[in-house]
Amino acid sequence: MAIPWGTIKSLVIFFGPILLPKAISYYRSARNAPRAAGLSIQPVPTQALRAIAVLLSAALVSLVLAAPAFAPENVFARTQSRLQIPTDVLFNRLASLRPLSADDESLRGRFVNLESRLLYLQFGPDVLAQCPFCTSEDPRSYFYYALPALVVPHLVNLVVVSLATSDLISGSHGGKWRATAAILTGVGAALDVYLTNSYNYQANSRATRQVDLDPFFWSSRTIRHLSLGVLNIVVAYLLYLSSTNRAFASPPSAAARVEAVTKQLHTTKSRVNAVGIIKNTAIRDEELRARIAAYWQHEGRLMREVMEDREVVEGVNDALQNRINIQDITRDADVYALNVLPRMKSAVVETTVG
Repeated sequence: MAIPWGTIKSLVIFFGPILLPKAISYYRSARNAPRAAGLSIQPVPTQALRAIAVLLSAALVSLVLAAPAFAPENVFARTQSRLQIPTDVLFNRLASLRPLSADDESLRGRFVNLESRLLYLQFGPDVLAQCPFCTSEDPRSYFYYALPALVVPHLVNLVVVSLATSDLISGSHGGKWRATAAILTGVGAALDVYLTNSYNYQANSRATRQVDLDPFFWSSRTIRHLSLGVLNIVVAYLLYLSSTNRAFASPPSAAARVEAVTKQLHTTKSRVNAVGIIKNTAIRDEELRARIAAYWQHEGRLMREVMEDREVVEGVNDALQNRINIQDITRDADVYALNVLPRMKSAVVETTVG
């Protein structure tokens, strides 16, 4: 049995003020978590960009398919006829608008009573015209025949989402959203099947005008494709947030941090070795050694000339007496030197007496 709209509104009014602040708080904490973990915002990685493109393309297809132009034709809406119209009159009106097809002729043979027309509004024209074993005396037979068509869009979307969040497309960025997307797709499929099965198709029997009819098949089809499109957009947005460290980003594992530090140490060591090689080459080469000596001689002479200037001497004396603490500078220099060049541990020679 379908849930009445009044019950849904009551549940939303009751649980909304409770769940909405918690949802906002969770989103804010998830958004601030990367900053607390020391992660900076980065551009969208190439792999994540591919996954987002796949998801948005699938969402665009779903939204386009939700348009009425891609939906099967509703003969009652097309001919502006009420549900109780005689079958021959209905299809004569339809024939005046377009040529009748084989499915139309099959529908003409199925519209033998009001029950079949009610089932038409619930399951659509394809099920009613093409089902080989369905009868209006057994309404559930139409549901069994329509079940694959109900589930196929959800399964196709599940395949697309799984492919977009796989390591092949999104790398390591989409795996964290695969389970969430799969669960939401499964819940959507189950809800779609439940609402179709529990729909009270007999309610349309009381409608005396065409505008009073509830075209359940067409409205549910539109909602189905819209929900799948929105789901893909939401997953793409979540993937964008997590891949750029804007929200829902996980800090790197200990192994990844150790590997990054190790690579940085190797890079630093290579640069230090390169500097040592360059310095060794400069010392061993006679011409370069002479140029180095000439540079330092010129630098020493220049500094002596500067320090002989009266204003410079007064400025240095003023700084030493009033603004600079020589003891602090000496202590900082000692600490820096000890950190750069650790103390050499003196070897202890053990002697045995006896």
